[in-house]
Amino acid sequence: MAQLSSILMQYIDAAMVGRLGADDSAAVGLVSTSLWLFWGLCSSAMVGFSVQVAHRIGASDYASARSVLRQGLGSAVLFGLIMAAIGCAIAVPLPYWLGGEGSVCDGASVYFMVFVASLPLLTLNYLGGGVLRASGNMKVAGAINVLMCLLDVVFNFFFIFPTRELSLGGMDIVLPGAGLGVLGAALGTVCAEIVSAALMLWYACVRQPDLAIFGKRAALRDERALSDSRRWRHYIPTGNVLRNALKVSAPMTLEHGVICGAQIVVTVIVAPLGVMAIAANAFAVTAEALCYMPGYGIGDAATTLVGQSYGARRKDLARQFGYLTVGLGMAVMTIMGVILWLAAPAVMELLSPVADIQRLGVSALRIEAWAEPMFAASIVAYGVMVGVGDTIVPAAMNFSSIWLVRLPIAALLAPSMGLDGVWLAMCIELCFRGLIFLWRLCSGAWLKRGIRTDRVD
Repeated sequence: MAQLSSILMQYIDAAMVGRLGADDSAAVGLVSTSLWLFWGLCSSAMVGFSVQVAHRIGASDYASARSVLRQGLGSAVLFGLIMAAIGCAIAVPLPYWLGGEGSVCDGASVYFMVFVASLPLLTLNYLGGGVLRASGNMKVAGAINVLMCLLDVVFNFFFIFPTRELSLGGMDIVLPGAGLGVLGAALGTVCAEIVSAALMLWYACVRQPDLAIFGKRAALRDERALSDSRRWRHYIPTGNVLRNALKVSAPMTLEHGVICGAQIVVTVIVAPLGVMAIAANAFAVTAEALCYMPGYGIGDAATTLVGQSYGARRKDLARQFGYLTVGLGMAVMTIMGVILWLAAPAVMELLSPVADIQRLGVSALRIEAWAEPMFAASIVAYGVMVGVGDTIVPAAMNFSSIWLVRLPIAALLAPSMGLDGVWLAMCIELCFRGLIFLWRLCSGAWLKRGIRTDRVD
């Protein structure tokens, strides 16, 4: 449900920006893949800590779980600051590097700059949500994500559009607005993320029974052993925790960087097709998330279930959860693919009033709908393998598939087929990726490559 609410937020966001015109829509679409790169790097870097929390909770070693959380907090702040500095440094030239036209580059730079400046808070949000899910508390993490989506819509409504009058039941109501356009879209989402991060960290660190490191719940436990004058040292990763975090997160971070690099290359392939193609591609990517985000939700559940089973030394149970969640993910995303194929015209009409953008987007979505079952297999099987800490081989499978299959086919088909050729290449690659993940899942090799879960102080 949290993932579906996230998609609803993206739909409404895209629809709001779409009402500003083709240039503003293209400005957002031009840098969207670059933003995914930064967001994904921050998210992947935190997975190594949440997986260790899941293992220790599965082994009923709650003191070690809290120690990992403390070390994750310090790492999140440092990593977020580094990524924000890099992003701000490239914000101005980035749209030009991506082949954007002068009419969209200024808006794209501003949009990108606002988001990357907020990365330290977003990284803490990823960590808070990850450790809550690792503890088995999916409800609070999901509820806060739903709240973030609602706040995003509210903030965007007032930030994007100017003050205007609305006639309702014969009465004229004045709706205040900042009229900031693309800048307002970025500010609205960042404000929602700030609120979400504060709530996520508060619940994980104060209210969650097995994880609380502050407040009354922590006062009578291992916090007694922490001297006030040296407490900050407990937020610096120890060798064991850092090694395990790097073993899980480093391949995922590298993989995400390489995959997003490929998506940026796809943007470069699409850019010569014109403003309409850039905007249609961005809207179609948003619309397709209706299908695959439920798969990521099931993948999150798979990581928690498999991780806790592995931490409890129940490899048989971990394998059963792997098969169960992958099958469920494929079933759900098959149904969502059928819905998307049928609803594609209505979805594109919602996202953009421009007829050419609608036409291109509908065609792309109907091509992609055929790949959803195998896409589900790759998403959820990846979550299963992350649960035990096996990320090196799955990461290699992901980025090899996209670079060796998708990009060459897209570059070959785009000149003759336009945007349809780019999305046909994506469909072929996702089917191939799903097959190789199913093969690895059934082989059982992932259960032999998990991380060790020694106690930490």
